[in-house]
Amino acid sequence: MTVNNFFWGMGIFLIVSGCQALSEQKSTMASTDLVEGISVDSLLEHIQILASDDFEGRAPGSRGEEKTIEYLTDQFSSFGLLPGNPDGTWVQKVSLVGITPVEGSTLTVRTEDQERVFEPGTDYVAWTKRIVEKVDLSGELVFVGYGALAPEYEWDDFKGVDVQGKVLLMLVNDPPIEDIFGGKAMTYYGRWTYKLEVAAELGAEGVFVIHESKLAGYPWEVVGSNPLSESFDLVTHNRNMDRASVEGWMQVETAKTIFEMAGLDFDEQKSLAAQRTFQPVSLGLQAETTIVNTFRSVDSNNCLARLEGKEAPDEVVIYVAHWDHLGVDPMLTGDQIFNGAADNATGTAGLLELAKAFSLSGERPRRSVVFLAVTAEEQGLLGSRYYTKSPLYPPGNTVAVINMDVLNTWGRTRDLTVVGMGQSELDQVGIDAAGQQGRVLIPDPEPEKGFYYRSDHFSFAKIGVPAFYVDPGVDYIGKERGYGIRKREEYSAEDYHRPSDEVKADWDLTGAIEDLDFFYRMGYGLATSSDWPVWSETSEFKAIREAQMKTNR
Repeated sequence: MTVNNFFWGMGIFLIVSGCQALSEQKSTMASTDLVEGISVDSLLEHIQILASDDFEGRAPGSRGEEKTIEYLTDQFSSFGLLPGNPDGTWVQKVSLVGITPVEGSTLTVRTEDQERVFEPGTDYVAWTKRIVEKVDLSGELVFVGYGALAPEYEWDDFKGVDVQGKVLLMLVNDPPIEDIFGGKAMTYYGRWTYKLEVAAELGAEGVFVIHESKLAGYPWEVVGSNPLSESFDLVTHNRNMDRASVEGWMQVETAKTIFEMAGLDFDEQKSLAAQRTFQPVSLGLQAETTIVNTFRSVDSNNCLARLEGKEAPDEVVIYVAHWDHLGVDPMLTGDQIFNGAADNATGTAGLLELAKAFSLSGERPRRSVVFLAVTAEEQGLLGSRYYTKSPLYPPGNTVAVINMDVLNTWGRTRDLTVVGMGQSELDQVGIDAAGQQGRVLIPDPEPEKGFYYRSDHFSFAKIGVPAFYVDPGVDYIGKERGYGIRKREEYSAEDYHRPSDEVKADWDLTGAIEDLDFFYRMGYGLATSSDWPVWSETSEFKAIREAQMKTNR
């Protein structure tokens, strides 16, 4: 029996006793007056329910989704909010396709006189998002460094080389150059999704990103633990035939073996790839694999509620959190449920707490406030991507988006971590809200991991809507220096995307409550204002917003 099933089975007793233990922590909090409706007790209860075994890991299209959507709509309704969809419903239908590879394929790499066979899961993981039953990959391996085409940085990893029909190997992240590509901070060119996109645009037949745990920000098990698991994608008009035939990840040790087969040293080639003069390297090796898929149509849902503004109801501030997680994996021994307690039952519970707080505020703000719980974030931000392709509220009327993905479960902090600090004027709105609490905002201490491109706010940023995302702070009250970073690293290594992401007995939600109070203050300030935050001069999203505001408003 897992921890969450134990909580669920014991019902009210554990909810009450757990809340009593956490409530005792509130006596240590600062004198800041927290907004009415946000409490450790109710936040914990929401998390325990959403992350219970009964919700089966909240996979899109599952019984767990049905229970999750029912729970969210019941809660939103009980707060007296309006259905968030302008058609009068609580949901936005999201059509997905579930893609499951059939067992049996391996990756063969050969020359005229040697051949190596690599095993899925252990050495690499590969998939196709093309909606076809079978793909046969056969192509020459070409190393293209970091796979970046970045004219604003005068950087081109392809140098005009025709890679059509080739199988590309790319390094994870950006080139490690101090004065370009954001310095230490990752740009979108370093995100693995960009690498798949550019490979497809250039006509590559296949693409593998070389995984290194420290640089990727998560261990190999996150991508390679189950190479035969079902994945999801949005349903597109062309059945995804514009994507590379095969996409995937490759262990760095596998890459080193392949380079040795080509008579090359991987570390030396990696070093050369960090220079502007890098030229693509044809390895003289042929890569072959076959992927056979089965499909199913998946009807999923974004769930949303609205508090209508009294003066400018067509102008909206959106809070967003993803309700989904990874469901159940029957191939696992022991605990098979990915409960997703931190990721993202905490954020979804926080969304409910904020919705309740706004409903109790007594007076409607000037602008409308929308509470949006999106599906399939874990599958590539699919729910938020769908929303931004089919927005229920025009982007030009959307003032800002505030995203919550994994709340603080380790206690109070003096700070909050802004992921993507410097992107927009929302930083100043956040500084003002934090200042009301006697707290400060700091930049992301791990910008090289590219968190700005890894959660749902990014879908909104890509269409020009100013989007704000904070992680928990790192300066913990009463803890030793480095505690916050250590807890982050422990979570990434031990619990991230694993069945062990469950409600922990030592969780301290006092920090989450203060962070939710911050989110409330920030959103309330935006909803009561007539100002329109803008992107900074250096933001890649500024031009999109300016064009949008001219045409949509």
